Amino acid sequence: MIQWLDPKSNLFPPITRALDDPNGLLAAGGDLSPERLIAAYRQGVFPWFNQGEPILWWSPDPRCTLVPEKVHISRSLRKAIRSTEFEITFDTAFSQVIEACAAPRSYSDDTWISTQMQMAYTELHRRGYAHSVELWQNGELTGGLYGIAMGRLFFGESMFSKATNASKIAFVFFARQLEKWGYALIDCQIENDHLISLGAGPVPRAEFKQYLDQNLDTKLSHRWYFDIDKKDVVRTE
Repeated sequence: MIQWLDPKSNLFPPITRALDDPNGLLAAGGDLSPERLIAAYRQGVFPWFNQGEPILWWSPDPRCTLVPEKVHISRSLRKAIRSTEFEITFDTAFSQVIEACAAPRSYSDDTWISTQMQMAYTELHRRGYAHSVELWQNGELTGGLYGIAMGRLFFGESMFSKATNASKIAFVFFARQLEKWGYALIDCQIENDHLISLGAGPVPRAEFKQYLDQNLDTKLSHRWYFDIDKKDVVRTE
């Protein structure tokens, strides 16, 4: 049985109570208020549900993560970065990025990024928690991602691509920038082939919890702009 959340409290059950099947389902109900969302991420919990259904809260085991300095850039992606003309920015088009992430994909018309979710994360962006990465080509937004930054951790939510390699280029630039700033981990939540190709992989929930305990309350002082270039990204180790 999963727990239904108290609408008057932002407390979550311990993540060790999450179900094995479906993997990581922890609780249901509540709302998407900024306070509840912040409490959820601090505990290693995120919302994921279909529009029209109750809000579901998850903490899967294992967790898909990426240490920024271990981002994988294939030979073909390095070549694409060198040969592609683009501009990359932070936080200049958050609403456009989340709308693009919510748009239908080639393989499905469904989306879990409902209008309710978009409004909730836009409010977190307004409060300085949520951030977006934008990749521009010829003045057009062609790729990007968004998520939540807390301490030395970034909790990735979704990415999109309207041009070949656009989301991959945005992600590897982002990972290199977080590495420079001293971030410890990018939470990718759930494994997929796209993330695995970029170097992400599974860690046990208990290990992920250690990252939370050790890094959430570390304050980093930086502004949200890119101060790296192509040669920093495609460097050889």
